Amino acid sequence: MVRQIRVPGAVLAAALLLALAGCSGPNAPGGGADTDAKPSASRSSPPASPPGDDAKPAGGDVLPGMVSTAVARTQLAALKVAPVGTMAGYSRDKFTHWAQQGNKCDTREVVLKRDGTDVAQDAECRAVSGTWKSLYDGVAVTDAAKMDIDHMVPLAEGWRSGAAGWDAAKRKAFANDLTRPQLLAVTAASNRSKGDQSPDLWQPPDRTSWCQYGRAWTTVKSSYDLTVTEPEKKMLATMLDTCAS
Repeated sequence: MVRQIRVPGAVLAAALLLALAGCSGPNAPGGGADTDAKPSASRSSPPASPPGDDAKPAGGDVLPGMVSTAVARTQLAALKVAPVGTMAGYSRDKFTHWAQQGNKCDTREVVLKRDGTDVAQDAECRAVSGTWKSLYDGVAVTDAAKMDIDHMVPLAEGWRSGAAGWDAAKRKAFANDLTRPQLLAVTAASNRSKGDQSPDLWQPPDRTSWCQYGRAWTTVKSSYDLTVTEPEKKMLATMLDTCAS
């Protein structure tokens, strides 16, 4: 809504010129990608407000939604400590993935595009070329087929620490979360070595990634109100200690 202000004619003319110039500026954030431009009855709706295909993390981090070390320490201190939960009733099928994100792209292809360099996609949104550097082991890959999309907090680990009580919509959001540091492209070898293990049982072999890994894991668990075990919490603290002050 434009407020009407009484000003001299010359000032008013200048203000009008400035307003017209502003109309040619860039679009507001979030206005680029139409994530559900091609709805289909056979496809599930994407999670709320995913970023555009070209969304990139800020700063030196390779993951979106990262917080500072100080914030991560505060989050870690607030996490509820509890024993490992049961796997009774667990199935990956209870976490819908990969969700369609529009323009024939599913979550996997969006992450491959986001995390790679010079990524080219075909008409079906599949990555056909590009370069990816895996956070966990520092390996550079030029074949998308050799990259997995890892859930920072694995689906099974989420189930054991609170997701067993969620509804289908929240599990789908967790499995396709593009706004928090929950998804990243890593080598298939490192992802399968990790499996569904928590940080006390598996750590990235490239120790230079521990700071990001600890902050990301802590942020995801904090965002979804998931519990941690005592050994898990101690290892996360150790990882945060590797961050530069």
